[in-house]
Amino acid sequence: MTTIDNGNDRFYRDNAAAYAGRARRTPASRLDKFLARLNPGASVLELGCGGGQDSAYMIARGFDVTPSDGSPEMAAEAARLLARPVEVIRFEELCWRARFDGIWAEACLLHVPRNALPDVLARIVLALKAGGMLQASFKAGDIEGHDAFGRYYNYPSRDWLRQQFEATGWIGVEIEEIDGSGYDGKPTRWLHVAATKPDN
Repeated sequence: MTTIDNGNDRFYRDNAAAYAGRARRTPASRLDKFLARLNPGASVLELGCGGGQDSAYMIARGFDVTPSDGSPEMAAEAARLLARPVEVIRFEELCWRARFDGIWAEACLLHVPRNALPDVLARIVLALKAGGMLQASFKAGDIEGHDAFGRYYNYPSRDWLRQQFEATGWIGVEIEEIDGSGYDGKPTRWLHVAATKPDN
């Protein structure tokens, strides 16, 4: 597979410090809901950890967290906050097998090109243990495109996104739609996805 980029690398390289230094992006209630579905101390992979705030929260709650980001610059920012190493790995390089109880992918898989998303979702399901949970979020839309910062987004519809998950082996797919905003401050329709790896 070709390397996933679509202009996002430049943004996160050039804006790593500012992006990492903004206010914590995830409502604690949503992260708590994800963690409540896991056993205490469960192993969690965070994809696209950004500045590391969500990983820090999960670590403080006693979970065994592996923070990761595809941007070396963002990973360095997160490592400073967490005082621990952060994996630098791109979505198309994921190769863990049955390693994690849960995967937290807040506002990161939305950068995966539509034609690459099935492969990435298949790699993520392989990284989970049987019955493992994924929580991910996407910006809703009808056609892929770029934002004002030049970042690529896959902008899926709810139905299209459900099809991608179900076609790659996920079960119990739940998609919640919430109005909010993003780094650009513009009104955004978010799709929050919870999905499970089958037990067998």
